[in-house]
Amino acid sequence: MQGIFLDRDSLDRGDLDFASLDNLINDWQFYGLTRPEELHARITDADIIISNKVVLDQAAFAAAAQLKLVCVAATGTNNVDIAAAQQHGVSVCNVRGYASPSVSQHVFAMILSLSIHLGQYRRAVMKGAWQQSPYFCLLDYPIEELAGKTLGIIGYGELGHSVARIAAAFGMRVIISDHRGATPRHGRVPFEQVIAESDVISLHCPLTPDTQGLIGAAEIAQMKPGALLINTARGGIVDEQALASALRDGHLGGAGIDVLSKEPPDDDNPLLAADIPNLIITPHIAWASRASRQRLLDEISANISAFLAGTQRNLVTE
Repeated sequence: MQGIFLDRDSLDRGDLDFASLDNLINDWQFYGLTRPEELHARITDADIIISNKVVLDQAAFAAAAQLKLVCVAATGTNNVDIAAAQQHGVSVCNVRGYASPSVSQHVFAMILSLSIHLGQYRRAVMKGAWQQSPYFCLLDYPIEELAGKTLGIIGYGELGHSVARIAAAFGMRVIISDHRGATPRHGRVPFEQVIAESDVISLHCPLTPDTQGLIGAAEIAQMKPGALLINTARGGIVDEQALASALRDGHLGGAGIDVLSKEPPDDDNPLLAADIPNLIITPHIAWASRASRQRLLDEISANISAFLAGTQRNLVTE
């Protein structure tokens, strides 16, 4: 039985223990990166494929006649044509809940940095403003407290729950959005209310046809003046041009963005312009603590082990 890991370097930087995976089958082929033109040749004889972000479409499944299992090294499965997998009798599984501590701390690193203008104060010190000040401190930028602020969470799965628990520890009021247009369930509020009432909005929903462009110009315009937007979910959920405009004109107080609509991004992405204030962009690393990546690898191994034993674990195909 042959296993193929198509993009190992997107997960491992030489700091992970692969023993749980190595012990499952004898024939593993590990590729640091697989480009589209290399894919079909590499998967022809594969029984098991692990893919983080390599796209597996209808043509890929047709090229892999022996394929039995695809393990997505992530929670989101938008890089896999699930219908094609089902058509070819291939099981697809993902990994859930592995990154909650890592993502949650990243969310609050962004919220806190924006709330106290950490980057601006650091730059001021490095430029000598503190050394030249007649006072013992600098008060050049506003400093906000999280206590008493309202955090709106859109997407209330494992990650949303984790962020909500931390917010409560900061003394924040937490409101949870139901799906746009839905009658709110117990404990949820209408989507429009979350947009209008939140001092901070944190996105934790998957990218689907329903969430594509969910936060557009109209929604941003309805947000509180000075509100913060945090996106550690998927880039396509937010209209990037509309967000750039709202930050430039001062309607929003800031944004923390870990994901963009195309990754790696093009240089002309609207959010990469140098003149956008109060914007923190990180390169899709909210999930990527070493502990989180090791949990992910171990969960992939558990998925494969279950499959080899004749059971299904974290299955996303029917």
